[in-house]
Amino acid sequence: MDVALGGTFDPVHDGHRRLFERAFELGDVTVGLTSDDLAPKTRDVDRRVRSFDERKRNLESELESIAADHDRTFEVRLLESPTGIATEPQYDYLVVSPETREGGTRINEIRRERGHDPLEVVVVPHVLADDGDIISSTRIVHGEIDEHGNVVDGE
Repeated sequence: MDVALGGTFDPVHDGHRRLFERAFELGDVTVGLTSDDLAPKTRDVDRRVRSFDERKRNLESELESIAADHDRTFEVRLLESPTGIATEPQYDYLVVSPETREGGTRINEIRRERGHDPLEVVVVPHVLADDGDIISSTRIVHGEIDEHGNVVDGE
């Protein structure tokens, strides 16, 4: 089975790792990594996002061990639009977080228009930080938590 997922992944955290684990449980994985132009447009909060090349290196480093654990392959591709690679016919699954579920619905509409079978959209629950709020890259960048959801002591 071929699995698609997408994101900015800056920085990678335990919520992303849960998405990756689930994707590799399902099959070989293609990750659409947002382009330098698209990345800021997908943020709810205006913040610096590292370059595509830097994010790709970090992402590939994260994916290597998870892929090996599941005896799967992966590829990281440039994502230039929100619906991106998942509209291509070869995929069977789309792994999403709860807030990107609607994107999965739109992707399946496009796939139907193009005569492709719809994807099975797999929603992976958020991972919560120690304070009970979700782990997010923005919270990490703002210094509230670390990549594992540990609350950072502000003193």
